[in-house]
Amino acid sequence: MEATQAEQFESMPQDLSEALKEATKEVHAQAENVEFLRNFQKGQVPREGFKMVMSSLYHIYLALEEEMEQNKRHPALVPIYFPEELARMPALEQDMRFWYGPRWRHEIPYTAATKKYVERLRDLGRTEPELLVAHAYTRYLGDLSGGQILKKIAQKSLGLPSTGEGVAFFTFPAIANATKFKQLYRSRMNAIEMSPATKKKVVEEAQTSFLLNIEVFEELQELLSKNQENGNIPKQELRKRAGHTGQGLPSTETPSQKPQQKHLSHSPVLRWVLTLSFIVATVAVGFYAM
Repeated sequence: MEATQAEQFESMPQDLSEALKEATKEVHAQAENVEFLRNFQKGQVPREGFKMVMSSLYHIYLALEEEMEQNKRHPALVPIYFPEELARMPALEQDMRFWYGPRWRHEIPYTAATKKYVERLRDLGRTEPELLVAHAYTRYLGDLSGGQILKKIAQKSLGLPSTGEGVAFFTFPAIANATKFKQLYRSRMNAIEMSPATKKKVVEEAQTSFLLNIEVFEELQELLSKNQENGNIPKQELRKRAGHTGQGLPSTETPSQKPQQKHLSHSPVLRWVLTLSFIVATVAVGFYAM
């Protein structure tokens, strides 16, 4: 196994962006055959599920952007630090207010898998900021690739206002040309000075990013199924799932442990995570077609 991984690393593309694309290709291919995106394209979007997705994104982006800000002078992050163009928190706060009301900070769910993702980002910010490159790349460029299409689908399916309330997250008003910006971002990332060992860790972290997202949405699918059975999802149940492990991960897993491939199941909401975060090719130009 180790020999195979070494061979794969030796054959890794020189450009970091291409290496990340190559390393996550298998996850992408598995996801393209999941059923939920076809339903999403047909406008079959559960309102409660969409709200939970947006609240999870709020927690994740809060951690990512705070850690990027704290480490903005780190050599690996300076070239890809674009707060004016990419920052999602102002938009997500607008969306949270729309979906959960004026007391949204007390109302939004925070599930265990979301907390695990957040703690991973926090841990990297404290110990290995250079690995945040992987999370920033997969999150920002994935959302940027298909945001407008997803916004229109959600607006039509959920009867949302055409003026953008509830889906501000998907719009990047400071980016006039998404294609050119993505080219710039990739170019900046490829110019980061990085040892082969660090590059390997960044590539592995990109895979972890995918799997953490998958865990989040598989958990949300479980909660949605319970919602269908019981009529609602009690808030205490959502918060209970975040665990009571203080500042650590909500399980016995340490930050360095990677989520396992078992999470690549064909659950409907697995398609949603890759729709919202990484945008497969059947919906938009796609994260891998940039």
